[in-house]
Amino acid sequence: QVQLVESGGGLVQPGGSLRLSCAASGFPLDYYALGWFRQAPGKEREGVSCISSSDGTTYYLDSVKGRFTVSRDNAENTVYLQMNNLKPEDTADYYCAAGSRCEYYAMNRWGKGTLVTVSS
Repeated sequence: QVQLVESGGGLVQPGGSLRLSCAASGFPLDYYALGWFRQAPGKEREGVSCISSSDGTTYYLDSVKGRFTVSRDNAENTVYLQMNNLKPEDTADYYCAAGSRCEYYAMNRWGKGTLVTVSS
């Protein structure tokens, strides 16, 4: 079965850290660009970070630069998002996606999401 499954979400206090994981099954991630997106209640889904398949180039939403780090482990068929110094505005459902390049409309495989809540 082809799927992406996120894990690692939860409740964290402002300033805390979480590491999200996204494990793929049924297909190898090696040749895919891998992205993390988030959607807060009442807001549109936005791209948070992405890592290319070719040379590992990474991209970040301006508001998370310096706090979030995306990485991939092709041997484990998993992509990660390390999130540090979390802020309440980071609260959202986080989704991973795989596609041909780091663009929203190029993503053709999506996970079901994991909820991150940043609150004291």
